[in-house]
Amino acid sequence: MALTHFDAAGHAHMVDVSEKPVTARIAIARGTVRMSAETLALVTEGRAEKGDVLGVARLAGIMGAKKTADLIPLCHPLPITKVAIDLTPDPDLPGIVVEATVKTGGQTGVEMEALTAVTTACLTIYDMVKAVEKTMRIEGIHLVLKDGGKSGRFEAAP
Repeated sequence: MALTHFDAAGHAHMVDVSEKPVTARIAIARGTVRMSAETLALVTEGRAEKGDVLGVARLAGIMGAKKTADLIPLCHPLPITKVAIDLTPDPDLPGIVVEATVKTGGQTGVEMEALTAVTTACLTIYDMVKAVEKTMRIEGIHLVLKDGGKSGRFEAAP
């Protein structure tokens, strides 16, 4: 299988999607921020010094999705039609499960936007409570689902 971000001479280039049809596309990505039970309680009880950790992380994830083409050199700027960030405290981790859903009607997929949204939200959670716990771990950022376009549907194994 050839990598589409390289031309015949092996140089990186932005893929030409101008001939691809516009289709409905969706991508879902997920990751976690593992932390101590005490830090999780601080976050979920709204006691973090910097404020509403989950609210700020949600906004950061949305902003990250919208800025993906500015951060990843060969990504196309896309007309994103939806970004939803779900932040679920999980005492069994302990930590926060971060999930991003991104939609567009376009000529290329939104996998990178979903992955960037999760990453940005996770980094924001870390940033907002790092004064309390520097040993938090951002883990398992991965694509859960993508649908639309020529390659069709992909779902990661559970």
